[in-house]
Amino acid sequence: MRSILALLQFCTSLPLGRPAEFEHFARRSYLYPLAGYVIGGIAAGITYWIASPVVGAAVAVATVLILSGCNHFDGLLDFGDGLMAHGSREKRVAAMTDRTTGAGAVAAGIIVTLIAFSGLQTVANLPAAILIAEVSAKVAMSWLTTLGTPFHEGIQSYLHGFAKPWFLAPAFLLALPLFLLPVPQTAVAAALAATVAITALVLALSMRLFGGVNGDVVGATNEIVRAGIILLLALL
Repeated sequence: MRSILALLQFCTSLPLGRPAEFEHFARRSYLYPLAGYVIGGIAAGITYWIASPVVGAAVAVATVLILSGCNHFDGLLDFGDGLMAHGSREKRVAAMTDRTTGAGAVAAGIIVTLIAFSGLQTVANLPAAILIAEVSAKVAMSWLTTLGTPFHEGIQSYLHGFAKPWFLAPAFLLALPLFLLPVPQTAVAAALAATVAITALVLALSMRLFGGVNGDVVGATNEIVRAGIILLLALL
């Protein structure tokens, strides 16, 4: 339970009392999907009572961002600056890790948010879609934490130091309850397959452009996978 508490204190803005020792979660980063169930479940519960697809989509996006403290969204903005920077790896890393917000950050934030917002308006089951997308995003975070070689000291290097290759399996298994949702099982299977593909793409891109992975990349992956899964579910 201490590991789950530390996870939720790290991934959410929920008032959960006295801070738990972060190492409890660091040793079990395969638990990331549980935070997806909490965040996505709260968003799903709220949007279940909203009849308007447009309002529901806006509330769902706002809820997951607020509940996550916008920490992963901040990573997306930094990642966008790194992607749009020109020159060597050093220059790209510098653009991603500095404190300024550039055009790449703004573009990344707008694009990913628009995809998530518009996709949620057209999915067949909005509450289920935001839950599937949020859990999938946390599976991606767990996998990238395990597989992503850090390029400098920071939160990623700390978590990666505790991660083991076998963490990939329990992180995936924790997503299997999604098949119990009232949506076609093929849609859930497609979402998990897309999660693997997007995570692999971000990992390959980060290794090529930055020489590794940091916390910003992992946070950005959460936002990108969430939007990507919502788009997929809208198109199915």
